[in-house]
Amino acid sequence: MEDKLEALDELRKILESQLSDEELVDRLTDYHSADLADLYEELSEEQRGKLLRILPEDELSDLFSYLENPEDFIEAIDKDKAADIIESMDADDAVDVLEELEPATRTEIMTLMEPEAVEDINLIQSYPDDQVGSLMTTNFVIIKRGMSVRQAMKSMIDQAAENDNVSTVYVEDEGGKYYGAINLRDLIVARKGDDLENIIKTSYPSVDATETVAECLEQLKDYSEDSIPVIGPQERVIGVITSDDIVEAAEAAFGDDYAKLAGFTSENDREESIGKSLKKRIPWLVILFVLGLLVSYVIDQFETVIQGLPFIVAFQSLVLDMAGNVGTQSLAVTVRSLSYDTMTSKQLRHMVWREFRVGAINGLILGAGSAVFVGGYLMLVNGDLGMSVCFATAGCIGLALLIAMALSALFGTLIPMMFKKMHIDPAVASGPLITTINDLIAAVAYYGFAWLFILTVMGFVV
Repeated sequence: MEDKLEALDELRKILESQLSDEELVDRLTDYHSADLADLYEELSEEQRGKLLRILPEDELSDLFSYLENPEDFIEAIDKDKAADIIESMDADDAVDVLEELEPATRTEIMTLMEPEAVEDINLIQSYPDDQVGSLMTTNFVIIKRGMSVRQAMKSMIDQAAENDNVSTVYVEDEGGKYYGAINLRDLIVARKGDDLENIIKTSYPSVDATETVAECLEQLKDYSEDSIPVIGPQERVIGVITSDDIVEAAEAAFGDDYAKLAGFTSENDREESIGKSLKKRIPWLVILFVLGLLVSYVIDQFETVIQGLPFIVAFQSLVLDMAGNVGTQSLAVTVRSLSYDTMTSKQLRHMVWREFRVGAINGLILGAGSAVFVGGYLMLVNGDLGMSVCFATAGCIGLALLIAMALSALFGTLIPMMFKKMHIDPAVASGPLITTINDLIAAVAYYGFAWLFILTVMGFVV
């Protein structure tokens, strides 16, 4: 953070200096575009105008992609210049920026852009947000199979003027189909007489543009490549997905899963309207309300236990909360695991058995500990109940924790698997349901043991 503040302070001093425009550009472009974007956000209108005037379009396009509110940037410049800047951006970044604009402004700017840039933008926008094609960029270099090393190098250099994503060079066959990839380093060190075929990796990974991000996200992360080709119709390379795009997709997927566990359909937008937020939340809250009434009804069936042993109500939340915590942990592990479509039936069965054992062992440890501490606490504050009743109550809590935590872990694993089999998103459906089931299990176990051992076996009533 201190480095960021120091960079902004240095940039401000450079911009306010008496250097010529050429010297200013030379000094300013030594800094990262993200720092320039942060500087732009803090400048006055006059200073912003100066920055926009002196920076070349390629630098402005990089700065543009880091701005929080690009629409403010566009309002400050001529539409022709805005179109030129967006043209020089990577197509995926241009799509992100254009989507932030009002429809009328977006249309006006796109009519001023070169047809090739518009074509790339329309290509990316033609894919739904959940497909890989929507994340790709058209910034890549591709050469023909059969070229000599010298021809391949010349073709790469020619294309690098427009496409700077050159760390990996892709290869297509004579029919235009994707054939493989070449690491730039291998191409640079290759000798003039070497056979290009020897440095082409024909097994280099690729993804189909119509694949969903969820289906191939783990595969993309596992390869750890700077970029992976995206294959379109006729097996042609139509774009690449970069490591930055993969990271952003992973963060978005994590945010969506986290939101779904809370009962939303996707990650909640911090800027969405109140009405839209209500539409997302109310349906699940109504369902939870009805299920909560069911839990209350079950607890009401133990009215005789509560009347005969009113002091045990004080420990109800302990049992219910611990069961809920364990169930939520197992749910999170299972939902995460189910995102890997490659899990076999044997692996799923192993996960169920493992989570059940973890829940049971945790329940045994916490149950034993709570039996000792709760027994001592009751003897201290309610010693007139008698040692047998105090420790019988503590024992009921311990047993209830053992049973409730083991079963909650089991259901926290089985329920999302069941929804997965039914082709229902386990993250959306499991979160609200598991909460109620955990409460039911914990309440029945706790009050059931109290009724059985204290009221029935011991015959104790306050």
